[in-house]
Amino acid sequence: MKFVNSALFFLAATTATAFVPAPQVGVRAPAAPSNFELEAKKSIEDLSDDELKGKKVLVRCDVNVPLDGKKITDDTRIRASIPTIEYLKGKGAIVTVCSHLGRPDGPEDKFSLGPAAERMGELLGEDVKLAPDCIGEEVKAMVDGAKEGDVIMLENTRFYKEETKNEESFVEKFAAPFDLFVNDAFGTAHRAHASTEGVTKFLSPAVSGFLLAKELEYLDGAISNGEKPMAAIVGGSKVSSKITVLEALLEKCDKIIIGGGMVFTFLKAKGLNVGTSLVEDDFVDTAKAVLEKADKLGKTILLPSDIIIADEFSADAN
Repeated sequence: MKFVNSALFFLAATTATAFVPAPQVGVRAPAAPSNFELEAKKSIEDLSDDELKGKKVLVRCDVNVPLDGKKITDDTRIRASIPTIEYLKGKGAIVTVCSHLGRPDGPEDKFSLGPAAERMGELLGEDVKLAPDCIGEEVKAMVDGAKEGDVIMLENTRFYKEETKNEESFVEKFAAPFDLFVNDAFGTAHRAHASTEGVTKFLSPAVSGFLLAKELEYLDGAISNGEKPMAAIVGGSKVSSKITVLEALLEKCDKIIIGGGMVFTFLKAKGLNVGTSLVEDDFVDTAKAVLEKADKLGKTILLPSDIIIADEFSADAN
């Protein structure tokens, strides 16, 4: 078997829609998309002091942390967001952090970002106020009343189904209090949600934070300068959210190793029985097309060959 010198783990690679070039601040009209390479290079360090001082900055972080009740068991993601927030504070910006947590079905106290706001405040050494919502007049009043260097955290964006659906009317309300947008959530940058992609159509400039810029620089270098042959490992539950990534990786990599729930859509595409496993039936044909493209390009897609079959999803299943 041919030895694979380089293996890359791709959390996401479809961040092109997460940024738009922006010569002005506070534009309230849809902004045109731009070349990915140019957008990826535009970060908060590319903005002048005048573009940040006194501006109301919406920062998309990833504070989707594990919780035991209301206790955070791993604050790594919150810690990772601190450098960008401190930089913006130091430039005199009014910082408002937004994020999702879990998969709530409407507003649920157990998915409140209260613990995340409290922990972020501890790390910053100041109070981080939690807004009662992520849209609405109360949020606007909090942002308008904040002073330079203040940090606010909006309540869980996924309390609204419109967040994941990226509904324009919701996005407009969400973006309304702010002047510009910073995306620092690499793990969710591939999702075309209201708080990641939608806001870029209403807020300008829209740039990356330090964490996202670092990840993009690393990935770009690994793909452009990585040793050959190269393999990519792609996981996740949905083919639908990874199809752009898969098609792009087929052009760059020699092997693609697929894991996670999306495996079963590919296995079904190959004609195998997958029982009641997670399958996106609408994307079986898409999976077939990816497999066919790999064959035409002489690339290899590796799927699991050792899958345990059980009569139910539980620890004591047969």
